[in-house]
Amino acid sequence: MKALLKIGIRGVTVFDVRGFGAQGGSKERHAGSEFSEDNFIAKVKMEIVVRKDQVEAVIEKVKGEAWTGEIGDGKIFLVPVADVIRIRTGERGEKAERMAGGLSDMTFPA
Repeated sequence: MKALLKIGIRGVTVFDVRGFGAQGGSKERHAGSEFSEDNFIAKVKMEIVVRKDQVEAVIEKVKGEAWTGEIGDGKIFLVPVADVIRIRTGERGEKAERMAGGLSDMTFPA
């Protein structure tokens, strides 16, 4: 999302997932149980790890990009992250995630 890049967010992980809620969905079998076609639908899950001081800005950007006013606009869950470890270097915390960097070393697509 360009909007997140512009506020300094360096990474987003996106998953194609299926779930159910108010929207409905398709018929599936899991662990011997059948769920009606009203239960599972394709969804997108995003994970974004940010510093505390970035949380509100990220919430506003995601809401602004995702909002249609219809059921299915999505939900945002805030989950604390205890630590981050970069396996290759052993760095921990902000250094591992490069969360302390600014916009100066980033380029934006036109």
